[in-house]
Order: sequence, then structure tokens, then C-alpha cells
Amino acid sequence: MARWLEELRGHADKNIVIMLIANKCDLGSLRAVPVEDAQEFAERENLFFMETSALQSTNVEGAFMTVLTEIYKIISKNTLIAAPGADYGKPQSLKGTRIIAPGQDTDSGGNSGG
Repeated sequence: MARWLEELRGHADKNIVIMLIANKCDLGSLRAVPVEDAQEFAERENLFFMETSALQSTNVEGAFMTVLTEIYKIISKNTLIAAPGADYGKPQSLKGTRIIAPGQDTDSGGNSGG
């Protein structure tokens, strides 16, 4: 893992979001790596960590949402840094950066015409 992580960081953008996923958490009796070890490694390497089960749909959506949220935070922060002096008090400054999550009302903030 450490070598793969080193290669990834060496060849990817410095703002990459990396998450360590422990899949098949529904098969705990067959676990090869203790959860504590994986969490410790993730913390030491500054990675997000989550256990998932594709079979039971455990944390699968949460893992994607965590990564997407962190990417959004980085992009938003970089947008603010890239344009110093811009008026970021106005909502249109980050126009087009809305993320619609499953179950979220897609009609909110629609046309206000009457």
C-alpha cells in the first residue's frame, strides 16, 4: 500500500483526494487486515477511510459522497484563490458548482419568474 500510495502521489495532482476503502465488510470473519490497522494507516497517510460492502450496499454511496464533497471543497477553495479581488459575496461567483445528491429536491432554486 505504501508503495502504491507513493507512486500515486508522485504522478498525480497535488490536490488529489485519496480514500482507502475496505470492501467486503460483510465478511468480517475472513478479514485479512484488522480495521484498526487500516484506520491507523489511513490517519498516518492523511487518507479518508471507510469500510464498505457492495453486496449489502453498506457505505458505498457514502464513500462516493465523501470523495465528491472533498473534491468540491478543493475546487471551491482553488477558485477563490485563483481570482484575488473578485467579489465572492455574490452567489454567482461560483455558479455551476451545485452538487445534487440522491433524494435532494432538484426543483429548489429554480426559475423565479411568474
